[in-house]
Amino acid sequence: MGNVLIFAEHAHGELPKATAIAVGAGKEAAQKLGGDTILAVLNNTIGGLAERAAKLGATKVVTVENPALEHNMADVTAAALGEVAKAVDAGLIVFAATTLGKEIAPRLAAALEAATASDVTGINDDGTFVRPMYAGSAFATVELKGDRKIISVRTTAFEPAAEDGSSPIEALSVDIPMPGNPAEFVSQAETKSDRPVLTEANRVVAGGRGLKNAENFTTVLEPLVDALGAAMGASRAAVDAGYVPNDLQVGQTGKVVAPALYIAVGISGAIQHLAGMKDSKVIVAINKDAEAPIFSVADYGLVADLFEAVPEMTGKIA
Repeated sequence: MGNVLIFAEHAHGELPKATAIAVGAGKEAAQKLGGDTILAVLNNTIGGLAERAAKLGATKVVTVENPALEHNMADVTAAALGEVAKAVDAGLIVFAATTLGKEIAPRLAAALEAATASDVTGINDDGTFVRPMYAGSAFATVELKGDRKIISVRTTAFEPAAEDGSSPIEALSVDIPMPGNPAEFVSQAETKSDRPVLTEANRVVAGGRGLKNAENFTTVLEPLVDALGAAMGASRAAVDAGYVPNDLQVGQTGKVVAPALYIAVGISGAIQHLAGMKDSKVIVAINKDAEAPIFSVADYGLVADLFEAVPEMTGKIA
């Protein structure tokens, strides 16, 4: 099958948990399908990224340093990664199913004319892959044809690689075939928060349309979030209503999370939202509608007015 090439996502000189999960999935694939695991770090300046990547225990870390890679533009990164895949004889290329991974993977698949499967949750011994369909109501077993295959893996479905390895590091020199009409980097605006990252948090408190407005997210929900040291999430209905920014959205068209504790406040529990959080270890639902679908997946349910229950809960925790 060839080797397993893993894309190392990074930001501000650090490797997020998603990269460790991609390495974990890549190692599982190599054990079942054969080949070495090769972790690719691409940037305009590698710095200490390679040493951090080496701790994840892939067979080898390869680096590509090029000024064109400065802003992680998806089309340029895909072009560079395609050359890396050829250089290391990659039969399977693994991404984490993050925003960046979902941008690069299909571009790379088009460039390499490779079969691809997104949001993979399982790797079978026979080389097939499992992925959810219909908002997680069904699972498909997918067989990818061809010499090269590309998958993105759901970050809640695989264990992250332990940071106890020491992989050899090799610098590659590849010519990046620049796209004919590349996107131009204009600016980048990041949301800064002292709270945990939503997709990596051990606890998540999410609010829905039942909070009624943006002010209640601040005055009612945020104190509970901070008392628990949790990340804040939201349903699509709350995002669409403008209560909170869309980077907090949990669900089929938002982020997929699986924390140890997920508290859903004023969220009815449409199937699209459940697809993004139903794998949480413990789910607590607070809703005044006893028939709300969220209670079907909740481990603990409280039928109550959230404007009374949440402040009381916060008071007992703080």
